[in-house]
Amino acid sequence: MKLNSVRYLVGEGFKNTWTNRLMTIASVGVLVACMVIMGIFVLISQNADMAMGNLEKQNVIMAYMEDYSWALYGNGNSQLGKDTTEQADKNGIRPSDYVIHNEDEAKALCDKISELDNVDSVTFVSSEEGLKSAIKSMTEEQREYFTFLNEEGENPLSCAAKISMKDMKYFDKTVAEIQKLNGIDTIQSSSEDAERILAIKDGLAAASAWLIAILMIISLVIVSNTIRVTMYTRKLEISIMKAVGATDAFIRLPFVVEGMVIGIVSALLAEGLLYFCYRIATEKIVSTFGAVVPFGDAMWTLLLLFIGIGVVAGIIGSVIIISKYLRKEGSEFAAI
Repeated sequence: MKLNSVRYLVGEGFKNTWTNRLMTIASVGVLVACMVIMGIFVLISQNADMAMGNLEKQNVIMAYMEDYSWALYGNGNSQLGKDTTEQADKNGIRPSDYVIHNEDEAKALCDKISELDNVDSVTFVSSEEGLKSAIKSMTEEQREYFTFLNEEGENPLSCAAKISMKDMKYFDKTVAEIQKLNGIDTIQSSSEDAERILAIKDGLAAASAWLIAILMIISLVIVSNTIRVTMYTRKLEISIMKAVGATDAFIRLPFVVEGMVIGIVSALLAEGLLYFCYRIATEKIVSTFGAVVPFGDAMWTLLLLFIGIGVVAGIIGSVIIISKYLRKEGSEFAAI
């Protein structure tokens, strides 16, 4: 196809959108509504992902170590066995009865944990810090009763590693990897919370996919109906072009251009309207709930999504309708 022909046909596509401007405006309006709904859901999903990410970081696990307290108050003696050549202290504990002998060894174990793939951060928690945290969570009566724990040698808590993960999907696998490390005794975790977080994320992802699919189908139907109206207004012109030997591609191109123009215009309007709505909504949300995902972080993603949907809907919708009509016209000419 020659360049002049392409220019003519593209111009015809733009002219069609103006000639049938009432139908074009109606189609753009419905498409904008679909895209705005889709954009709102995308932004909600991104904000939900950010909130879930914050929950994931807060959903930490505590890995307690096999240190002196573990040997004294736990099952250390029965698990490691004693080296009878070593001198026992006043409590009958020998160095071979436990794995972690000092803070440097505990921090070295924390470093090993941080090297695991799904581990986001590791914080060393000494037995003294753990005791302070436990006492802080007690009632006033309980604090008075457990004052003896503050005395030297009375702290039953082992040192621990406070661990947060990157992806809750691999929660159980990561816990198992941590448990295998030499020097780790028990792990306290909220596996039920991890399952809930994962279920929410999966639910949002599934809902997003279904919504995009449904709105894509609606967009196709809308563009197709607009192209159908244009096609019937130019029915005689199409028949004449078909009669003089015009190719299907030559006849089809203006309608494809018309569909793409409708899609692109709808995308640009939807982006602007969504920005205005999101800006108003976030002013109130931030003051109540805190930080949200800035529109700028999602702006280009949404614009490309809208343009992609508009262009694809325009191309597919126009091609389906005009191809169906051209096949019908072809069969009629063949019969003649």
